[in-house]
Amino acid sequence: MSSAEEFTYAASGVDIDAGERAVTLMKSAVARTNRPEVVGGLGGFAGLFALDTAKYRRPLLASSTDGVGTKIALARQLDRHDTVGIDLVAMVVDDLVACGAEPLFLQDYVACGKVVPERIAAIVTGIAAGCTLAGAALVGGETAEHGDLMDADEYDLAATAVGVVEADAVLGPERVRAGDAVVAMASSGFHSNGYSLVRRVVSAAGLDLHATPAGLARPLGEELLEPTRIYALDCLALVAAHGVENVHAYAHITGGGLAGNTARVVPDGLEAVLDRGTWALPAAVRLMEEHGVPRTESERAFNCGVGMVAAVAPEIADDVVARLTAAGVPAWVAGSLQERADESAPAARLVGTYR
Repeated sequence: MSSAEEFTYAASGVDIDAGERAVTLMKSAVARTNRPEVVGGLGGFAGLFALDTAKYRRPLLASSTDGVGTKIALARQLDRHDTVGIDLVAMVVDDLVACGAEPLFLQDYVACGKVVPERIAAIVTGIAAGCTLAGAALVGGETAEHGDLMDADEYDLAATAVGVVEADAVLGPERVRAGDAVVAMASSGFHSNGYSLVRRVVSAAGLDLHATPAGLARPLGEELLEPTRIYALDCLALVAAHGVENVHAYAHITGGGLAGNTARVVPDGLEAVLDRGTWALPAAVRLMEEHGVPRTESERAFNCGVGMVAAVAPEIADDVVARLTAAGVPAWVAGSLQERADESAPAARLVGTYR
């Protein structure tokens, strides 16, 4: 009989040693995200977080799960992997803060065709940077090598974040009322939505990611990889300053655009009317339109310059704008909540012309 073939995990496409090296490279970045409530460190089977329930009257845990989407394809194309982790964190923590929850901790999942320790470390270092910006601890995660399912340079990201909010301080449409001001917070770019459309335009138009198109101040690839702005701590600071009696709701502007996501926090009987004339349409969005994306599609697929909106009592609107601007988040009053004459009409609409 012939001798049996010797099988190894590495020969089957899973390199345990590379995975362990990736963990070693990322440990210091993860450690910088620690909060006092974190118990233990990397290496356990589960992340432990000691929630001090004595600090709360009736705490509710909030959770959010999301990914980065096809923006990762651009990161691979440009071989830059240190920013998509920030995008990943933004997608989940800014969903949490929309209901008023403070992000506590996050766990990530990285699936890849081949573990390249330096690339995985760059990705997770970005995730750690995002957690620091959000005040959340990165308590663990998983890196899975799927050589039979993905090409060697392919990877995908997902994360779940957990936060906490007092039951009587949950934000949302129940608090919104006629006369509220809608404060817009500027996005840093396309954030993490609309990239299937962006990439199709770039390909069809033959746009050079390394060139700087007219209207942009940097190469197109850098513009498109700009990480998502994280609003969580700034939004929480507004609630701390003015209370839920005055800060009524936040809408995270993701897939579906500005009107579509703002509508999610508008109660029956009201409508949010947003004036395009209060801000300029970003040059990168105009570039997409110049190469065939209709305005109606831009406003559904892209955030068009607004990454988060707040519905606040009108008497605090100016102070909210001033606080956000001082914190480095450009903000302005973009509209208001009004009585809705026709219940069949959209709950949020854009009027006017961009500057």
